[in-house]
Amino acid sequence: MNRDDAKRAAGREAATLVHDGMRLGLGTGSTTAYALEAIGRRIHDNGLTVEGVPTSFEAERMARTHGIPLTTLDKDPHLDLVVDGADEVDDRLRLIKGRGGAHAREKVVATQAERFAVVVDPSKCVDQLGEQAALPVEVLPMAVTPVSRALEDLGATPELRVATEKDGPVVTDQGLWILDARFPDGIADPAALRRTLGVRPGVLDHGLFLDLATDVLVGRPDGTVDHRS
Repeated sequence: MNRDDAKRAAGREAATLVHDGMRLGLGTGSTTAYALEAIGRRIHDNGLTVEGVPTSFEAERMARTHGIPLTTLDKDPHLDLVVDGADEVDDRLRLIKGRGGAHAREKVVATQAERFAVVVDPSKCVDQLGEQAALPVEVLPMAVTPVSRALEDLGATPELRVATEKDGPVVTDQGLWILDARFPDGIADPAALRRTLGVRPGVLDHGLFLDLATDVLVGRPDGTVDHRS
């Protein structure tokens, strides 16, 4: 499977959901990058007028590269549409996100939107969350050990995410660290796990995105897109 062709198809399809005057949430990741490129092309070629709220430094850089005007949630917290990727998506449109480390900001942006469109290739579609991807858990550095032990008690194998280009942990845009928690048999009850992590001291946020996505666009190598909603 040519994953780049599949990602490009999903990204271009997401750009067709954008209408003049919209305030957008701009996600992070390789598939979303194709959507930002397509939105930028419509701005240049068709005079499309939009504003975007980036979810990361990388999304901000990509938006500027493609000529997408930027704004903030401080100016107006309401967004019409968010376009973002996912590490996994199940048939109930539940997601695991955060391989790019931007899940905390992505979740803030996603909750402000009327419509949240997720762009993926077929490899990201799963029967059960956690069967392929680790669940990112963003933590205070001082809380790594207690949160790791709590995750182990929940049946996970946590691992501190380490930067490949330097000797040390990955640091998020918030200055925190990430534990990647793998569940050998998948996540049996994502909602219960969300509740547990949501009250755990030292945890800023996690990569479970439940009851947020309104649309999932699954691009395929032949250029077609499966639109799920």
